[in-house]
Amino acid sequence: MKINKLFFLVILAGFFACTDLKENLNDDLNFGQADEVLDAGILLSGAYSGMNGVYHGGGGMWGMNEHSSDEAIAPTRGGDWDDNGAWRALCLQTWSPEHVEVNNAFNGLLGQIFATTQVLTFGPTPQQEAEAKALRALHVYNVADLFGQVPFREPGEDLLLAPRVMTAEEAIDLVISDAESAIPNLPDGPAILANKDMAKVLLMKAYLNKGVYADRAAPKFDNGDMQKVITLANEIINSGKYSLATNYFDNFAPNNNAISTENIFTVENVAGSRSNIRNHWFCTLHYNQNPSGWNGFTTLSDFYDSFEQDDARRQADYPGMTDVSGVKAGFGIGQQYDQNGTALLDRKGNPLIFTPEVSLIETGNNLEVTGIRVIKYPIDYNHGDNADNDLVIFRYADVLLMKAEALLRTGDDAGALAIVNEVRAGRNATDLASLGLNEMLAERGREMYWEGWRRQDLIRFGKFLDAWQEKPATGAERLLFPIPSTALAVNPNLVQNTGY
Repeated sequence: MKINKLFFLVILAGFFACTDLKENLNDDLNFGQADEVLDAGILLSGAYSGMNGVYHGGGGMWGMNEHSSDEAIAPTRGGDWDDNGAWRALCLQTWSPEHVEVNNAFNGLLGQIFATTQVLTFGPTPQQEAEAKALRALHVYNVADLFGQVPFREPGEDLLLAPRVMTAEEAIDLVISDAESAIPNLPDGPAILANKDMAKVLLMKAYLNKGVYADRAAPKFDNGDMQKVITLANEIINSGKYSLATNYFDNFAPNNNAISTENIFTVENVAGSRSNIRNHWFCTLHYNQNPSGWNGFTTLSDFYDSFEQDDARRQADYPGMTDVSGVKAGFGIGQQYDQNGTALLDRKGNPLIFTPEVSLIETGNNLEVTGIRVIKYPIDYNHGDNADNDLVIFRYADVLLMKAEALLRTGDDAGALAIVNEVRAGRNATDLASLGLNEMLAERGREMYWEGWRRQDLIRFGKFLDAWQEKPATGAERLLFPIPSTALAVNPNLVQNTGY
């Protein structure tokens, strides 16, 4: 079989400069030629590295999952953050098949599916094969979740032919099969590698949302699927490897790989060598804060108000950040100060007081200060723009809350309440007296905010189409994103999602 050279140019570009190819590359590249410059280990390393371009905060997949929800908003501030209405379209759920972030996420995730499939093509070891399958399962899962259709090729299939397209249900079956088959050969850790517990958390996600992918408008939750969630959670809990972090924000800190007791799977970032993780704070900080941010993304006051005042997830001084710049971890609201306690000003010389009020389009003298800012990842001042925080994908608190939800959906309200109160106690929040689905959703929001899960949670709990601050109620077609027009043009097996 021959492999079209165009598919390999990006992957091979870094190797051509340092490799003496013995044969000329014409229109096609065969496996023998590819083997001279590639092996499974090199491809697997590239597959890990490529995740940051797709999974990091800002736009793309993260923006689609957060800005379409009640947790995030990106107001246009005069001439800032208009971007041809792209952010407003996400917040209002009025995106089109041409939306830039929809296209970026679709293409980026499919690129990662291709990259991991290529690992399987070039003679991997059993562990390399398992890691590639687990990573591919994660990417397939996210395409199914966002778009409901997944273009897919098996290793060795002709790259000149359009890939077949799986439905969301078929894709989830593949996710479950790949993750289960990978587990025996996956390493026990560390968190920067696809590992046994990472695959188990992915299986929990797949089983918890399986009913959603069968019918997004009216999902049914099978007791058997919920029991699988509970069993997988118990395996992770009973391993004794994880515990709730003493300091919530340690999970996201510059040295989170060393100090977090919760992180199960992360994307490694060594002093910025793999991603621009600074976007997690630059997108929200004001120009006159340290570092000078882009004065953009905020949360909504209704979401902020769902936290108790003393909840440790709400706001905290963080060593190495607050004492350096005055910036607090969590939510930034009210007068902002530097590390010396000096009140900061906006660019017009007015007090820099972040207000709960925010609109999609801001005008006037207060446009720089509206909106509550969010700093989930403590700022890395030691490495400047090349920050060291590992990007968190799966962590232990999510495992606990997924188990609680599965218990709740199978009628064990008391068991679910005990777990939720365990999490709340670890965050200095008071116990809940009772637990229903609405409060379960609210607690997931308080624990997992700005980690890229909110859209999925709102859909599973039947709330995604509701009206909230700055957003009217929307139609059922918005439960899926559209297939980009460019993708439809090149793959006749894709069909546009209903309503677009």
